[in-house]
Amino acid sequence: MKKTVTAALFLMLSCPNIQAQNGINYDESKVGDYTLPRVLVSNSGTLITTSKQWEKLRRPEILETFSSQMYGRTPKEKIQVTYDLLDENKLDLNGKATRRQVKFTFSNGIKKIEAILLMYLPNNVKGKSPVIIGYNFKGNHSTRKDSTILYSPSLHLVKEPTHPDWERGCQSSRWSFEDMIDRGYAVATMCYHDIFPDKKGLKDHSIVSLFSDYNTNKSDEWQAIGAWAWGSSRILDYLETQKEVDTRKSVLMGHSRQGKAALWAGAQDKRFKIVISNDSGEGGAALSRRNFGETIEKVSSITPAWFAPAYSQYAKNEDKLPFDQHELIALMAPRPVYVASAEEDLWADPKGEFLSAYHAGPVYELFGLQGLGTTTMPGNHQPIMNDVGYHIRAGKHDVTAFDWKSFMNFADKHFKRSSDN
Repeated sequence: MKKTVTAALFLMLSCPNIQAQNGINYDESKVGDYTLPRVLVSNSGTLITTSKQWEKLRRPEILETFSSQMYGRTPKEKIQVTYDLLDENKLDLNGKATRRQVKFTFSNGIKKIEAILLMYLPNNVKGKSPVIIGYNFKGNHSTRKDSTILYSPSLHLVKEPTHPDWERGCQSSRWSFEDMIDRGYAVATMCYHDIFPDKKGLKDHSIVSLFSDYNTNKSDEWQAIGAWAWGSSRILDYLETQKEVDTRKSVLMGHSRQGKAALWAGAQDKRFKIVISNDSGEGGAALSRRNFGETIEKVSSITPAWFAPAYSQYAKNEDKLPFDQHELIALMAPRPVYVASAEEDLWADPKGEFLSAYHAGPVYELFGLQGLGTTTMPGNHQPIMNDVGYHIRAGKHDVTAFDWKSFMNFADKHFKRSSDN
């Protein structure tokens, strides 16, 4: 791994934009010592030695801490959601798949927010299909060069019509739809802007504006990450109504900021049977206490806010955190979880992502399951496929065909095992 990090450091340090990031460390020798919170010791000092203790005592403590100190508290209030089938093509992807486009309307009785789900169902599958769920960044139209895919309702809010993001298929390389269909997976995607537009000044257009506690300015008020996580669960609600989909075999995948949201969604909603974080970095899979790449100071100052106001108190004060991200990953247990990194993506701290996954391992062991089992990072393109999985690949901050292949291999392995059992 030393050779890999050195090569990546050369690429990052040779880039003027990276050099201009004041206060950001990309030198492993400057990380310094740190001590992680003990994931198997309760707030009262009780040592957790059984899975029952974890579920009844420690897990609720950690979930509460992340709610109050980082991601914000998800409202328990119910928002009405209705679904309208806008389009169906039973012979899409050269006849391999049925495509549907479904409008979600979220309403509190006074105000409405609309979103569109794009989904593909494999035609040549007997019985129900496992499903992969994930947000796209530039609109449903960006996932394929297909003029019949509807533009996401939020796109006009965040991008001018002349912006390149309006181009169809502009991020098609990130969506291996045919590979998923060929492997027997259904796939459901929605533009994350439809749930919470990721542009300053548009919070009133997000789903959080539908709730009665909107803009309370409390320290634990949820923001964008919490909203996106909530939205993922609403997608799963809809998929549970679809006879072709086996939601007992649901995979939630998130990239970058959506990797952060995927982990938070998976922590709260156990219906997601496998959770995948891709290049999620600070506030996602990476350890905050490592002085490497993006920092709490950087990520907590983003507008619109991604995190609860309480999180900013730990900027330049990481050692005072009552938690770290290995505990977030541990909240998935005993469900399989997968963390993926990219060699050149030092901003996301690949080693910190790996170590976070590693330190979640003891919780999986309580269930008789297997964590990463090693403190040595694997080489590029050498996935670890235990109950906690990990890979690092060559390249930059992105989602690639190799990533999808690895994610589906991981899911295949664990869904087969659950079927055998």
